[in-house]
Amino acid sequence: MANRIDPQAKSGYRTLLASVLLSSPGPLVLGLGLLVGRSSTQIADFTRRTAELLAIIVSFAVYAMTNRAGEDDPARTARLERNANRFTGVIMCVSGLSMILLTFTSGTGDKGNVIPALAIAFLGAVTNVFFWRRYTGLSRAEGNAVLDAQARLYGAKSVVDVCVTLTLLAVLAFPGSRISGILDTFGSVLVSLYMIRGGIRTLREAHRT
Repeated sequence: MANRIDPQAKSGYRTLLASVLLSSPGPLVLGLGLLVGRSSTQIADFTRRTAELLAIIVSFAVYAMTNRAGEDDPARTARLERNANRFTGVIMCVSGLSMILLTFTSGTGDKGNVIPALAIAFLGAVTNVFFWRRYTGLSRAEGNAVLDAQARLYGAKSVVDVCVTLTLLAVLAFPGSRISGILDTFGSVLVSLYMIRGGIRTLREAHRT
């Protein structure tokens, strides 16, 4: 069948599919966690994960379309990858700017229960390190632009999840304290700047291709 994935691309296809499936519960759990927690970092992390999930879904769809068995149109492939990267870059920039605005307008009151967000951040850090290494290997083997972008994305996601985990641990350990409030604001700004930086870099790379 013409719409089947090229056998050489099956590893990348399965890895992207696994990324979508494993990333999907994160925004849902964090969204439910916002019913009991009001940490700025928690809200920022919810926004980030939602945007990243959308970006991963777009990358999965583009990879599947451009690696179908019998597909041989380099111009179409480049155009789809470029448009997908532009879309992802815009989402990341808008999300980062909205998170910074939210951080400085959300107040400094009680942060509530941040345990659900902490659990997601910790599990996310472990999972993202695995996918970072997986995508790095696949990118070197296949030389695919989508897989290369995912390797960079998951490398950054791993670093940010570690920072989010440490920040939420501080909020949990020192609830209502000034230091937890400062760290919470710092954590949410860090996540926001990561999103903006990643979005700008993605847009620049899409413009150069």
